[in-house]
Amino acid sequence: MIVLRSLIFNLLFFSATALVVLLGWPALLVGRPAVMWVRRNWINLMLATTRWVAGIQLEIRGAEHLPSEPVIFAAKHQSAWEALFLNELLNEPAIVLKRELTRIPIFGAFINGSGMVPIDRSDGLAALKLIVRAARPVIDGGRSILIFPQGTRVAPGDHKPYQPGVFALYRTLRVPVVPIALNSGMFWPRNAFWKRPGTVVVEVLPPIPPGLDRDAFIARLEEVIETATTRLEAEAARQLGVSPP
Repeated sequence: MIVLRSLIFNLLFFSATALVVLLGWPALLVGRPAVMWVRRNWINLMLATTRWVAGIQLEIRGAEHLPSEPVIFAAKHQSAWEALFLNELLNEPAIVLKRELTRIPIFGAFINGSGMVPIDRSDGLAALKLIVRAARPVIDGGRSILIFPQGTRVAPGDHKPYQPGVFALYRTLRVPVVPIALNSGMFWPRNAFWKRPGTVVVEVLPPIPPGLDRDAFIARLEEVIETATTRLEAEAARQLGVSPP
């Protein structure tokens, strides 16, 4: 059953994405509001497909920590799932993402038209300067920023260091960082064809106020995200009847 549901889901996901990109390109001529409308409806369609076809449900914890003012969201990244869902939960933040995505024909134009923050991860210090320069007008315009502090998807149970980009934003923008833990990779694994039905939990954690030095900030951010993520992965493992990663 999982194989069949995954097959149907992947067919619908890629065909619907291609159709939306082809039919929605005139929005690029209108401007960002039209691009965001197309993007929002595509995401809602994909979330419905995820729920009803793949059988992946959602539970949100810690919603009381979602702010009314613009902040930096620092989220665990295990799967493509959060790239879809967090957009809606966090009120369409500007996402720090790899520049390669902007080079995909038409699709990349939608990313650029959505006001995201693309970076070339191989540029080192230049990439950090670009993040900070691009992020300031986003925050000043009343929009939050979403960054995946490890810089890539990390499978459940694996560990990668937290990169300096999140601290560069925290130090320069002087707004709170809201950590987010999740267990999406237990149900939608990285680079895997199959999807496991179950309930993804997204947990919004208490914000980290401005003013910490680099070592204290990174240590606190990593500790709260990784501790909560390990707990959520164990919950998912019990759902699935497998050993924790």
